[in-house]
Amino acid sequence: MKRYSLLFLFAALALTWSCTEDTDGTPGIKPGNLSISSVFPDSASGGELVVVKGSGLGDIRSVVLEKGEVPAGFQPTLNTEGVFMFRVPLEAQGGTQKVTLTNGNGVSQSFDLRVLAFPVIYDVSNYNFSAGSEITITGLNLEDVHTVRFAGTNESIDIVSKTKTSLTIKFKSTNVERSALDIINATGPIKTTQEFVNLDKAFVIFTDAYGEGFGDGSWGDPGTITDAEAKTGSKSIYKNYQKGNWHLINFANWWPGVEENKDWKYLTVWIKGASQDYTLYLTGDMRAGGFGNGDRSYPLNVPAGKWTYFKIPLSEVKLWEKGTPFFQLGFWIPGPDAQDEIFHFDDLIFVK
Repeated sequence: MKRYSLLFLFAALALTWSCTEDTDGTPGIKPGNLSISSVFPDSASGGELVVVKGSGLGDIRSVVLEKGEVPAGFQPTLNTEGVFMFRVPLEAQGGTQKVTLTNGNGVSQSFDLRVLAFPVIYDVSNYNFSAGSEITITGLNLEDVHTVRFAGTNESIDIVSKTKTSLTIKFKSTNVERSALDIINATGPIKTTQEFVNLDKAFVIFTDAYGEGFGDGSWGDPGTITDAEAKTGSKSIYKNYQKGNWHLINFANWWPGVEENKDWKYLTVWIKGASQDYTLYLTGDMRAGGFGNGDRSYPLNVPAGKWTYFKIPLSEVKLWEKGTPFFQLGFWIPGPDAQDEIFHFDDLIFVK
Protein backbone atom coordinates (compact mmCIF):
# COMPACT_ATOMS: atom_id res chain seq x y z
CA MET A 1 0.00 0.00 0.00
CA LYS A 2 2.86 2.38 0.71
CA ARG A 3 4.08 2.06 -2.88
CA TYR A 4 0.66 3.07 -4.25
CA SER A 5 0.50 6.04 -1.84
CA LEU A 6 3.88 7.31 -3.08
CA LEU A 7 2.82 6.94 -6.71
CA PHE A 8 -0.36 8.91 -5.98
CA LEU A 9 1.70 11.65 -4.29
CA PHE A 10 4.10 11.93 -7.24
CA ALA A 11 1.19 12.11 -9.67
CA ALA A 12 -0.45 14.87 -7.65
CA LEU A 13 2.79 16.86 -7.53
CA ALA A 14 3.31 16.46 -11.27
CA LEU A 15 -0.21 17.75 -11.90
CA THR A 16 0.44 20.73 -9.61
CA TRP A 17 3.71 21.61 -11.38
CA SER A 18 2.12 21.32 -14.82
CA CYS A 19 -0.60 23.76 -13.78
CA THR A 20 1.86 26.36 -12.46
CA GLU A 21 1.73 29.51 -14.58
CA ASP A 22 4.89 30.31 -16.56
CA THR A 23 6.36 33.71 -15.77
CA ASP A 24 8.69 36.14 -17.55
CA GLY A 25 11.05 36.31 -14.56
CA THR A 26 9.34 39.23 -12.78
CA PRO A 27 8.52 38.71 -9.10
CA GLY A 28 4.78 38.63 -9.80
CA ILE A 29 4.04 41.99 -8.11
CA LYS A 30 1.36 44.07 -9.79
CA PRO A 31 2.27 47.60 -10.87
CA GLY A 32 1.58 50.08 -8.09
CA ASN A 33 2.07 53.78 -7.42
CA LEU A 34 5.65 54.28 -8.55
CA SER A 35 7.74 56.52 -6.31
CA ILE A 36 11.44 56.84 -5.47
CA SER A 37 12.67 57.78 -2.01
CA SER A 38 16.44 57.20 -2.28
CA VAL A 39 19.22 56.13 -4.65
CA PHE A 40 22.59 54.75 -3.58
CA PRO A 41 25.20 55.57 -4.70
CA ASP A 42 24.46 58.85 -6.48
CA SER A 43 27.63 58.43 -8.59
CA ALA A 44 28.59 55.14 -10.24
CA SER A 45 30.90 53.72 -12.89
CA GLY A 46 30.05 51.23 -15.62
CA GLY A 47 29.33 47.82 -14.10
CA GLU A 48 28.59 49.22 -10.64
CA LEU A 49 25.38 48.26 -8.79
CA VAL A 50 22.80 50.99 -8.05
CA VAL A 51 20.09 50.43 -5.41
CA VAL A 52 16.80 52.34 -5.70
CA LYS A 53 14.37 52.41 -2.76
CA GLY A 54 10.75 53.53 -2.75
CA SER A 55 7.39 51.93 -3.54
CA GLY A 56 5.80 50.31 -6.58
CA LEU A 57 9.19 49.03 -7.72
CA GLY A 58 8.33 45.34 -8.09
CA ASP A 59 7.12 45.49 -11.70
CA ILE A 60 9.83 47.62 -13.35
CA ARG A 61 10.21 46.59 -16.99
CA SER A 62 12.89 48.97 -18.30
CA VAL A 63 15.74 51.22 -17.15
CA VAL A 64 17.09 53.85 -19.58
CA LEU A 65 19.94 56.31 -19.06
CA GLU A 66 19.28 59.69 -20.64
CA LYS A 67 22.55 60.31 -22.52
CA GLY A 68 22.36 58.23 -25.67
CA GLU A 69 19.21 56.49 -24.37
CA VAL A 70 21.33 53.60 -23.12
CA PRO A 71 19.32 50.73 -21.55
CA ALA A 72 20.53 49.11 -18.34
CA GLY A 73 20.21 45.43 -17.58
CA PHE A 74 18.71 44.08 -14.35
CA GLN A 75 17.51 40.81 -12.81
CA PRO A 76 13.73 41.05 -12.11
CA THR A 77 13.68 38.19 -9.59
CA LEU A 78 16.04 40.09 -7.29
CA ASN A 79 13.77 43.12 -6.96
CA THR A 80 10.89 43.72 -4.54
CA GLU A 81 8.04 46.19 -4.06
CA GLY A 82 10.36 48.49 -2.12
CA VAL A 83 13.83 47.85 -3.60
CA PHE A 84 15.05 47.83 -7.21
CA MET A 85 18.61 47.13 -8.33
CA PHE A 86 20.41 47.54 -11.65
CA ARG A 87 23.96 47.85 -12.96
CA VAL A 88 25.24 50.87 -14.85
CA PRO A 89 25.97 49.65 -18.40
CA LEU A 90 29.61 49.71 -19.49
CA GLU A 91 28.66 51.75 -22.57
CA ALA A 92 26.95 54.49 -20.50
CA GLN A 93 28.09 58.02 -21.27
CA GLY A 94 29.64 60.08 -18.51
CA GLY A 95 28.09 62.95 -16.61
CA THR A 96 24.97 63.70 -14.57
CA GLN A 97 21.81 62.49 -16.32
CA LYS A 98 18.27 61.27 -15.80
CA VAL A 99 17.66 57.56 -15.26
CA THR A 100 14.10 56.54 -16.07
CA LEU A 101 12.32 53.50 -14.59
CA THR A 102 9.15 52.27 -16.33
CA ASN A 103 6.72 49.68 -14.95
CA GLY A 104 4.32 47.26 -16.59
CA ASN A 105 1.57 49.90 -16.89
CA GLY A 106 3.89 52.27 -18.75
CA VAL A 107 4.23 54.57 -15.72
CA SER A 108 7.69 56.16 -15.40
CA GLN A 109 9.73 57.86 -12.71
CA SER A 110 13.18 59.44 -13.09
CA PHE A 111 16.09 60.33 -10.83
CA ASP A 112 19.51 61.92 -11.32
CA LEU A 113 22.65 59.79 -11.44
CA ARG A 114 26.21 60.91 -12.11
CA VAL A 115 27.81 58.31 -14.34
CA LEU A 116 31.55 58.06 -13.83
CA ALA A 117 33.00 57.23 -17.24
CA PHE A 118 36.76 57.55 -16.91
CA PRO A 119 38.80 57.05 -20.08
CA VAL A 120 39.60 53.40 -20.75
CA ILE A 121 42.58 52.53 -22.95
CA TYR A 122 42.62 49.24 -24.87
CA ASP A 123 45.35 49.78 -27.46
CA VAL A 124 47.60 52.36 -29.12
CA SER A 125 48.75 52.58 -32.74
CA ASN A 126 52.37 53.22 -31.72
CA TYR A 127 54.58 53.65 -28.69
CA ASN A 128 57.06 55.89 -30.50
CA PHE A 129 56.61 59.50 -31.54
CA SER A 130 58.52 62.44 -32.93
CA ALA A 131 57.66 66.12 -33.40
CA GLY A 132 54.60 66.36 -35.65
CA SER A 133 53.69 62.67 -35.54
CA GLU A 134 50.25 61.32 -34.61
CA ILE A 135 49.20 58.34 -32.50
CA THR A 136 45.68 56.89 -32.27
CA ILE A 137 44.43 55.53 -28.96
CA THR A 138 41.47 53.13 -28.87
CA GLY A 139 39.27 52.47 -25.85
CA LEU A 140 36.09 53.83 -24.26
CA ASN A 141 34.81 57.16 -22.94
CA LEU A 142 37.13 59.17 -25.15
CA GLU A 143 34.56 61.47 -26.79
CA ASP A 144 34.73 64.08 -24.03
CA VAL A 145 38.50 64.02 -23.47
CA HIS A 146 39.62 67.64 -23.18
CA THR A 147 43.27 67.31 -22.06
CA VAL A 148 46.17 65.00 -22.90
CA ARG A 149 49.60 65.66 -21.39
CA PHE A 150 52.79 63.91 -20.41
CA ALA A 151 52.15 62.27 -17.03
CA GLY A 152 52.90 64.45 -14.05
CA THR A 153 53.59 67.57 -16.14
CA ASN A 154 51.67 70.49 -17.60
CA GLU A 155 53.09 69.81 -21.08
CA SER A 156 50.07 69.25 -23.29
CA ILE A 157 49.67 67.17 -26.44
CA ASP A 158 47.29 68.32 -29.17
CA ILE A 159 43.99 66.49 -29.71
CA VAL A 160 43.35 65.98 -33.44
CA SER A 161 40.07 64.04 -33.30
CA LYS A 162 37.99 62.01 -30.87
CA THR A 163 35.03 59.66 -30.71
CA LYS A 164 33.70 57.46 -27.92
CA THR A 165 36.18 54.72 -28.84
CA SER A 166 39.05 56.56 -30.54
CA LEU A 167 41.39 59.45 -29.74
CA THR A 168 44.03 60.79 -32.13
CA ILE A 169 46.76 63.00 -30.68
CA LYS A 170 49.62 64.98 -32.26
CA PHE A 171 52.98 65.50 -30.57
CA LYS A 172 55.01 68.68 -30.46
CA SER A 173 58.74 69.08 -30.09
CA THR A 174 59.65 68.19 -26.50
CA ASN A 175 62.56 67.31 -24.25
CA VAL A 176 60.55 64.47 -22.69
CA GLU A 177 62.33 61.21 -23.51
CA ARG A 178 59.89 58.57 -22.23
CA SER A 179 56.57 59.03 -20.44
CA ALA A 180 53.08 57.74 -19.75
CA LEU A 181 50.19 60.10 -20.53
CA ASP A 182 47.55 61.76 -18.35
CA ILE A 183 44.22 61.65 -20.22
CA ILE A 184 41.40 63.74 -18.76
CA ASN A 185 37.71 63.75 -19.67
CA ALA A 186 34.57 65.14 -18.01
CA THR A 187 34.70 62.48 -15.30
CA GLY A 188 38.36 62.90 -14.44
CA PRO A 189 41.94 61.83 -15.20
CA ILE A 190 43.63 58.50 -15.80
CA LYS A 191 47.30 57.69 -16.29
CA THR A 192 48.06 55.29 -19.11
CA THR A 193 49.90 52.07 -18.41
CA GLN A 194 51.58 52.52 -21.79
CA GLU A 195 54.80 54.52 -22.04
CA PHE A 196 55.56 56.59 -25.12
CA VAL A 197 59.08 57.14 -26.42
CA ASN A 198 60.46 60.25 -28.11
CA LEU A 199 62.38 59.09 -31.19
CA ASP A 200 63.98 62.53 -31.44
CA LYS A 201 65.78 61.87 -28.12
CA ALA A 202 66.57 58.16 -28.54
CA PHE A 203 69.84 56.54 -29.66
CA VAL A 204 69.02 55.32 -33.16
CA ILE A 205 70.19 52.01 -34.60
CA PHE A 206 67.50 52.08 -37.31
CA THR A 207 64.36 54.19 -37.88
CA ASP A 208 63.82 55.36 -41.49
CA ALA A 209 67.55 54.87 -42.01
CA TYR A 210 70.54 53.49 -40.16
CA GLY A 211 71.79 55.51 -37.22
CA GLU A 212 75.26 57.03 -37.39
CA GLY A 213 77.96 54.38 -37.75
CA PHE A 214 75.54 51.50 -38.43
CA GLY A 215 75.23 49.40 -41.55
CA ASP A 216 74.34 45.93 -42.72
CA GLY A 217 76.38 42.91 -41.70
CA SER A 218 73.70 40.25 -42.22
CA TRP A 219 74.35 36.59 -43.01
CA GLY A 220 72.88 35.40 -46.32
CA ASP A 221 70.53 37.88 -47.97
CA PRO A 222 71.28 41.44 -46.78
CA GLY A 223 69.02 43.64 -44.72
CA THR A 224 67.16 45.81 -47.24
CA ILE A 225 65.56 49.20 -46.59
CA THR A 226 62.09 49.52 -48.13
CA ASP A 227 59.24 52.02 -48.30
CA ALA A 228 56.69 49.24 -48.93
CA GLU A 229 56.28 48.66 -45.17
CA ALA A 230 56.75 50.94 -42.17
CA LYS A 231 55.50 51.07 -38.61
CA THR A 232 56.75 54.62 -38.01
CA GLY A 233 57.75 57.17 -40.62
CA SER A 234 58.00 55.89 -44.20
CA LYS A 235 60.52 53.03 -44.21
CA SER A 236 61.51 49.79 -42.53
CA ILE A 237 64.27 47.26 -43.11
CA TYR A 238 63.56 43.65 -44.03
CA LYS A 239 65.57 40.47 -44.08
CA ASN A 240 64.84 37.41 -46.19
CA TYR A 241 65.72 34.42 -44.00
CA GLN A 242 66.52 31.63 -46.46
CA LYS A 243 65.04 28.18 -45.94
CA GLY A 244 67.18 25.97 -43.73
CA ASN A 245 70.13 28.36 -43.45
CA TRP A 246 69.83 29.69 -39.87
CA HIS A 247 70.59 33.22 -41.05
CA LEU A 248 70.48 36.47 -39.11
CA ILE A 249 70.03 40.19 -39.69
CA ASN A 250 73.02 42.09 -38.32
CA PHE A 251 72.99 45.77 -37.37
CA ALA A 252 76.74 46.29 -37.39
CA ASN A 253 78.71 49.28 -36.10
CA TRP A 254 82.31 48.35 -36.90
CA TRP A 255 83.68 51.72 -35.87
CA PRO A 256 83.58 53.15 -33.29
CA GLY A 257 81.14 50.57 -31.92
CA VAL A 258 78.51 51.26 -29.28
CA GLU A 259 79.82 52.11 -25.83
CA GLU A 260 77.77 51.12 -22.80
CA ASN A 261 75.64 53.96 -21.43
CA LYS A 262 74.27 53.34 -17.94
CA ASP A 263 71.47 55.87 -18.59
CA TRP A 264 69.93 53.62 -21.25
CA LYS A 265 67.18 51.42 -19.81
CA TYR A 266 65.64 49.63 -22.81
CA LEU A 267 66.27 48.35 -26.30
CA THR A 268 63.00 48.63 -28.23
CA VAL A 269 62.01 47.44 -31.69
CA TRP A 270 58.94 46.82 -33.85
CA ILE A 271 59.03 43.52 -35.78
CA LYS A 272 56.52 42.47 -38.42
CA GLY A 273 56.09 38.70 -38.51
CA ALA A 274 56.31 36.31 -41.44
CA SER A 275 53.82 33.73 -42.79
CA GLN A 276 53.43 31.95 -39.45
CA ASP A 277 54.39 32.43 -35.81
CA TYR A 278 58.13 32.18 -35.24
CA THR A 279 60.70 32.73 -32.52
CA LEU A 280 63.60 35.05 -33.30
CA TYR A 281 66.63 35.15 -31.02
CA LEU A 282 68.47 38.34 -30.13
CA THR A 283 72.23 38.08 -30.31
CA GLY A 284 75.17 40.42 -29.72
CA ASP A 285 78.94 40.02 -29.95
CA MET A 286 79.49 41.17 -26.35
CA ARG A 287 76.81 38.96 -24.84
CA ALA A 288 77.91 35.93 -22.82
CA GLY A 289 76.82 33.52 -25.54
CA GLY A 290 78.75 35.27 -28.28
CA PHE A 291 77.42 36.38 -31.65
CA GLY A 292 75.57 34.05 -33.98
CA ASN A 293 73.12 31.23 -34.19
CA GLY A 294 74.24 29.38 -31.11
CA ASP A 295 72.78 32.03 -28.78
CA ARG A 296 69.20 31.10 -27.78
CA SER A 297 69.20 32.84 -24.41
CA TYR A 298 66.88 35.71 -25.39
CA PRO A 299 63.88 34.54 -27.49
CA LEU A 300 61.34 36.92 -29.05
CA ASN A 301 58.02 35.34 -30.02
CA VAL A 302 56.87 37.08 -33.22
CA PRO A 303 53.23 36.54 -34.30
CA ALA A 304 52.54 36.02 -38.00
CA GLY A 305 51.77 38.91 -40.33
CA LYS A 306 51.52 41.82 -37.90
CA TRP A 307 53.72 44.39 -36.20
CA THR A 308 54.65 43.54 -32.60
CA TYR A 309 56.41 45.88 -30.17
CA PHE A 310 59.28 44.59 -28.03
CA LYS A 311 60.57 46.59 -25.05
CA ILE A 312 63.66 44.77 -23.82
CA PRO A 313 65.26 45.73 -20.47
CA LEU A 314 69.00 46.14 -20.94
CA SER A 315 69.48 44.70 -17.47
CA GLU A 316 68.17 41.39 -18.87
CA VAL A 317 69.78 41.25 -22.30
CA LYS A 318 73.30 42.28 -21.12
CA LEU A 319 74.71 43.52 -24.42
CA TRP A 320 78.03 44.57 -22.81
CA GLU A 321 78.58 41.60 -20.52
CA LYS A 322 81.98 40.74 -22.06
CA GLY A 323 83.08 44.34 -22.48
CA THR A 324 82.44 47.62 -24.23
CA PRO A 325 81.87 48.66 -26.97
CA PHE A 326 79.80 46.10 -28.86
CA PHE A 327 80.03 45.98 -32.66
CA GLN A 328 77.21 43.64 -33.72
CA LEU A 329 73.53 43.28 -32.78
CA GLY A 330 71.29 40.83 -34.59
CA PHE A 331 68.18 38.67 -34.74
CA TRP A 332 68.45 35.07 -35.97
CA ILE A 333 66.11 32.16 -36.59
CA PRO A 334 66.67 28.38 -36.58
CA GLY A 335 65.62 27.36 -40.07
CA PRO A 336 63.14 28.41 -41.31
CA ASP A 337 62.25 24.85 -42.28
CA ALA A 338 59.32 25.17 -44.70
CA GLN A 339 60.30 28.11 -46.92
CA ASP A 340 62.08 31.45 -47.08
CA GLU A 341 60.56 33.94 -44.63
CA ILE A 342 60.65 37.75 -44.54
CA PHE A 343 60.63 39.81 -41.34
CA HIS A 344 60.49 43.62 -41.20
CA PHE A 345 62.17 45.72 -38.49
CA ASP A 346 61.50 49.34 -37.53
CA ASP A 347 62.44 51.75 -34.74
CA LEU A 348 65.36 49.79 -33.31
CA ILE A 349 66.58 52.20 -30.61
CA PHE A 350 68.07 52.58 -27.14
CA VAL A 351 65.87 54.45 -24.67
CA LYS A 352 66.81 56.20 -21.44
